[in-house]
Amino acid sequence: MRTRREVVYGLGAVGASLLSSRANAQVGSTPTARTPVNFEVPRGACDSHVHIFDPARFPYVAKRVYTPPVASIEDLIELQKALRLDRVVIVQPSVYGADNSCTLDAVRKLGDRARAVVVIDKDTSQTQIDEMAAAGARGIRLNLNTTPSGEVDADDSKRTLDRALEQIRGRGWHIQFYTRPQIIAALKGHIEQLPFPVVFDHFGAAKASDGAGQHGFDALLDLVKSGRAYVKISGAYRTSDKAPDFPDALALAQALIAANPDRIVWGTDWPHPDSAYGRGRPLTDIAPPFPVDDGLLFNQLPLWTTDAAIRTKILVDNAARLYGWG
Repeated sequence: MRTRREVVYGLGAVGASLLSSRANAQVGSTPTARTPVNFEVPRGACDSHVHIFDPARFPYVAKRVYTPPVASIEDLIELQKALRLDRVVIVQPSVYGADNSCTLDAVRKLGDRARAVVVIDKDTSQTQIDEMAAAGARGIRLNLNTTPSGEVDADDSKRTLDRALEQIRGRGWHIQFYTRPQIIAALKGHIEQLPFPVVFDHFGAAKASDGAGQHGFDALLDLVKSGRAYVKISGAYRTSDKAPDFPDALALAQALIAANPDRIVWGTDWPHPDSAYGRGRPLTDIAPPFPVDDGLLFNQLPLWTTDAAIRTKILVDNAARLYGWG
């Protein structure tokens, strides 16, 4: 039986082998070919979701589920140039746990064009949070808790939220989640009581094939409409199986934008890490990234909204407000 990666992306045995070999060589993840951007990108445009992987200088934590290939600052700068973007948000990946050294090092090197979303735990001190804020951190990434059956552990998740709230209280930061619509629905009332907006990654993990009427998506739309939540219309390949341009993500994107265009941001999810690859494999196996054409994916934005003024909100204004650019 073919793997999901082969089915979704149509990679033949030779292509998959080359990609795997490239990853195992620990080279950068930037593709050699990328579709040119076909619309006018406004000045100050931001990619709100990327990662940096630099294991030579910043080793991955031992307790991780996969090992990604290198994704360097130089690769990221090349991507930014190709997509005509001026700003970027570097999100702490799971392979570094709560050690944000790699992420913050990248932000320092990129200067004011970059911001960070970090991971903290119960042992993170206020002094450390102060230092991360000074380095460009503007939010924290949380994983909500589920039961062994995969259902949301609402009580435990609320305690996690409340602890994080106390740690970042008064800083103007936000909390970012990657979680499913049904979990969002279960926690909607609690989220509405938080003193700051939350941010949901990658279309709120909705399934494009289920459309905007799927269970729980209405709760996400309500949170966006009320201004209590931002949503990243990022990583369309995580919501859709229809490569290479993921056309069924259109309905989700349009529903979210229609709910409140002031609460939508865009991102690539570069370098497209595949954590599922690590299941059942030794950590010495390098997980090939999803082979995504970032230019082609960016070119879907004018299809998701034909209004250039709304695209400017999504790419520039909303990101500036959320991440603290002037």
